[in-house]
Amino acid sequence: MGHVYLSRQLTPAAMAAANDLGVPLVVHDDPDRPPSREQLLSGVTGASALITLLTDRVDGEVLDAAGADLKIVANVAVGYDNIDVAAARSRGVAVSNTPGVLDEASADCAFALLLATARRIVEADRFLRTGKDWIWGPQSFVGLDVSGGATLGIVGLGRIGMAVARRAAAFDMRILATGSRASSEEAAAYGVEPVGLQRLLAESDVVSLHCPLTPDTHHLIDAEKLAAMKPTAVLVNTARGSVVDEAALVAALQNGVIAAAGLDVYENEPQLHPGLRSLENVVLLPHIASAGRATREAMGALAVDNVRAVLAGEGPRTPVPETAHSARPGKEL
Repeated sequence: MGHVYLSRQLTPAAMAAANDLGVPLVVHDDPDRPPSREQLLSGVTGASALITLLTDRVDGEVLDAAGADLKIVANVAVGYDNIDVAAARSRGVAVSNTPGVLDEASADCAFALLLATARRIVEADRFLRTGKDWIWGPQSFVGLDVSGGATLGIVGLGRIGMAVARRAAAFDMRILATGSRASSEEAAAYGVEPVGLQRLLAESDVVSLHCPLTPDTHHLIDAEKLAAMKPTAVLVNTARGSVVDEAALVAALQNGVIAAAGLDVYENEPQLHPGLRSLENVVLLPHIASAGRATREAMGALAVDNVRAVLAGEGPRTPVPETAHSARPGKEL
């Protein structure tokens, strides 16, 4: 049996679990940066299992470099748009992700962005740190009243979207949502109203994105969709950057098409559109939605459990769905 390749050092507990697999580990030696393409191709050669992150593009070239002994690609993320799932399956390689364990942390982050952006918290903090004279005034940093009637539109009501809906219900928000689960009994219990995307965009004070990145959702939120939103609306994205046309978003923020945005993910991550940093009406986070200590430990541990199961001749604990879309060829995340 070949080695297990890890494209990045995981949390301490997850690394301890990996060391208990009883299989040699090859770990990319830079804890802060992903492997280059050349390092990835070299590291996977002869591997029985790959433990990868969303920063690693795993396509046919990588799978072939690993060789015939490769049994599983375990992605330490709920998303898997960085993996060519069809190419893996055609080679008999299982693909797993880490659903469920990051729902609450990701929903916390989405709601934190919602509040920070709608109430202009970060903008006000930046102002106060300038040392400029100030005095309380009735129009100072006025933002959106979130609780007690603001409308939240959730695009893609999956596990994380449902966790956001629970938080919104506690704030007595009106909740609209797209997706098959929007019509479920669980959604109804939190007052979710299933609607189409156009109505959601037109009626929502805050639009929060929770759909996976697929060929169908690439640039789902483009200039036309932004124009369909209220000029007072806030856009929150903790899903994948390419769900939004970032250039169109910058133009919309600059021109008052929408009021503000809270972003944790970016179209050409880790690069940002050059217009984002200069805007006061956007809150920017470096992809930290799942960055709770216990959550990151659980994500790594689940990836290792998937590897352990497959190397033992079983199926992965959390395989990606049979209907999973493959990553778009050559797309860097």
